[in-house]
Amino acid sequence: MANLLDIRRRIKSVKNTQQITKAMKMVSAAKLKRAQERAVAARPFATKMTEVLTGLASHAGEDFSHPLLDARGDQRYLLVLVTADKGLAGAFNANLIKAAQSFIREHEGKTVEVLAVGRKGRDFFRRRPVEIVGEYVGLTGKGRIEHGEALEIAREVMRRFTEDEGLDKVFILFNEFRSVISQRVVVEQILPVSRAEEEAEGEAGPGARDFVDYIYEQPPAELFSRLLPSLIETQVYRALLESVASEQGARMTAMDSASKNAGELIQSLTLNMNRIRQASITREIIEIVSGAAAL
Repeated sequence: MANLLDIRRRIKSVKNTQQITKAMKMVSAAKLKRAQERAVAARPFATKMTEVLTGLASHAGEDFSHPLLDARGDQRYLLVLVTADKGLAGAFNANLIKAAQSFIREHEGKTVEVLAVGRKGRDFFRRRPVEIVGEYVGLTGKGRIEHGEALEIAREVMRRFTEDEGLDKVFILFNEFRSVISQRVVVEQILPVSRAEEEAEGEAGPGARDFVDYIYEQPPAELFSRLLPSLIETQVYRALLESVASEQGARMTAMDSASKNAGELIQSLTLNMNRIRQASITREIIEIVSGAAAL
C-alpha cells in the first residue's frame, strides 16, 4: 500500500497537470474562434468557384486542352496529407493517418506519393515504405494559416503536376470542421480539374445542380490559364483553414476531457489518502490503548 507521502506527491503532480490542460484548453478556445470564422467564411467562395469552373470546363468542349484540365491515366497519385504539427489533440492526427493508410490500401497496385503538410503525418510515413516527395512543417502550429503559405503549397502541387506527365491525379486529405466535437475526414481530387456533367432533361434528381452557360469574351485558353490556378490555390487554402479550425476544436475537447479526468483522479487519490490516514490514526490509538491496558 502506498504511503501518505507518495500519495501527496502524486496529487500535487496531477494538480500541476490539470493546470496545464486547463491553460491549453483556454488557448485553443481563443484560437478556435478566429480559425472557425475564417474557415466558415472561405466555404461559400470555394464552393461557388468550384461549381462555376467545373461548369465552364464542361462547356469548353472536349477538343479544348489545358494541363490542369486534361484527364490522364490512373496509375500514379499524389496525396497531399494535411495533419497537425503538434499532438495533444485527441484522435485528430490518428484519424487522418488512418484515412491516408486506407487510401493507399484501396489503391494497391498503384503508386501513391505523399506530400506532407504537418509534422505528424511526415513523421509517421517517414518510417513507412511510402515515398514523401515534399514536406511543409511549422505552418499549423501557430494556429493561423497565411494566404501566402497556402499559395506556396498550391503552386508546388501544380508545378509537380504540370512538369511530371507521369503523375495522373492529385488528392488532398484533411479534416473538415463541423463543430467543436466533430470533424470529418475528407479526401478530394483537385487535379486534374473535373469537367461537370449536366443531367439529362427529366433525369435530374432532387438536389441536382443546374449549370449556367456563361457568356465570356476571353478565349478559353486565356480564361482557364488565369482561373484554374486560382481554383487550386483556393481549394488548398480552404483545406488548410478547415484543418486548423478542426485541430483547435479537437485539442480544446481533448484538454477539457483531460482536465475532468484529472479532477476525478484527484478526488480518488484524496479519498484513498484520507482512508490511509484514518487507518494510521486508528492503529496508533489501538497501540496506545493496548499499551495502557498492559500496565
